[in-house]
Amino acid sequence: MIVRHVPRTGSLVALVSILASVFYGLLGASPASAHTELVRSVPKNGAELAKAPDHLTLVFDEAVDPGDVRVMTPDGDRLPVSRAPRAGDESVRVALGRPANGEFAVTWSVINEEDGHAASGRIAFATGTKAEAGAHQDRGDKATAVPSPSPAVRKGIVAARWAGYVSLALFVGGLGFVALLWPRGAQERRARLLLASAWVVGLVSTVAGLGLQGTYVAFGGLRDVVRAATYADVLTTEPGIVLAARGLLWVLAAVVLAALLQGGGRTARSPGWRVGALAVTLGLLRTTGMAGHNSEGSEPTWGALADLVHLLGASLWVGGLVMLVVAVLPRREPGELAAVVPRYSRLAAASVLAVAVAGLVLAWQVVGSYDALLNTSYGHLLLLKTGVLAVVMVAAHFSRQWVRTRLDLAVLLRGDAASVRPFGYSVAAETGLVLVVLAVTSLLVTADPGR
Repeated sequence: MIVRHVPRTGSLVALVSILASVFYGLLGASPASAHTELVRSVPKNGAELAKAPDHLTLVFDEAVDPGDVRVMTPDGDRLPVSRAPRAGDESVRVALGRPANGEFAVTWSVINEEDGHAASGRIAFATGTKAEAGAHQDRGDKATAVPSPSPAVRKGIVAARWAGYVSLALFVGGLGFVALLWPRGAQERRARLLLASAWVVGLVSTVAGLGLQGTYVAFGGLRDVVRAATYADVLTTEPGIVLAARGLLWVLAAVVLAALLQGGGRTARSPGWRVGALAVTLGLLRTTGMAGHNSEGSEPTWGALADLVHLLGASLWVGGLVMLVVAVLPRREPGELAAVVPRYSRLAAASVLAVAVAGLVLAWQVVGSYDALLNTSYGHLLLLKTGVLAVVMVAAHFSRQWVRTRLDLAVLLRGDAASVRPFGYSVAAETGLVLVVLAVTSLLVTADPGR
């Protein structure tokens, strides 16, 4: 049986063009905003006042929700925070008590509504005749040091997000692979195990991410991840609500997966099941994107749309790669190789193109300038991700070369191991490098975007 060759796409030339477009777009784009930061306070830090104020006003560089602002005393008491009257959404009012010695010292923290990052600082001022002495004494008080997130918790967030990205790609891409390219795969044990494992990891990483996010914004330690109060607190914040919604979508995804495992290929071809699977997967993709930086630029709507396309393309590409390596190639059935491999090659080419175009929009949206690309940690990580992605594209180029020149022979030899093995090595290398790209993506989500 002879199969049609996949036409040449000029992948290496296209890659160079895409990278050139990225840099061109960065050169002409306007800067994007970074994480929420404090602009000023009234009274200001270090002030010496004649009379004790009733409240403290905090003004940030962007709109904040009073529930996302936490102000603590040195004794660990949380002070009431409300919207400042006759002021913009960037200002909040903090009710102050009456300290006996006339010295005020508070620490503040705020959660960025878009990506869940926390910023913090310390404000100290004094009133009365002891103002100067009190302020100097307070500056040396270690009990009022500025809180900061635990490094272990930050690493835990990166790990949870990496596991979440991998599981999302395997689940969404795996479902797409079975539904669009290989309905018979719903009966294959390896494919079923891959989808089930991706679902389990996706749900667990989301629940763990919820606890880690709550601990992160409260500046707690790893022990606080399992506290019920941590989950209760984080569910009152925008990032916590997004994570909770993603967890519920993973629960709904269990229904989609169970129907596929029970009905097999017939379910995979069913229009009703496909509509349900599409709705759940789009929800998972969107809630995952809502935890990133895509809405922090000048055009948040375009950023959100580009992020959705970016995640969908990456999921179809990565999930299909893994499904190909784990479930299709080990079977070495000539008919499946002839039918599935060329189809996936075309789907992967379209997915890579979507990833590249959406990535260009996101780079313009978040980084915003050539200077930010070269002189910020976020820009450095983005360059690293682009470099690894270029290597992935080289591996993909060799995979497509095999499809064009060696697939006919592999089919004639009825899936002989020696003829299929080079393609398997190339796809496996491509898959491993993509996992590295996902790891860098996890670091990008936790990094401060270029300004």
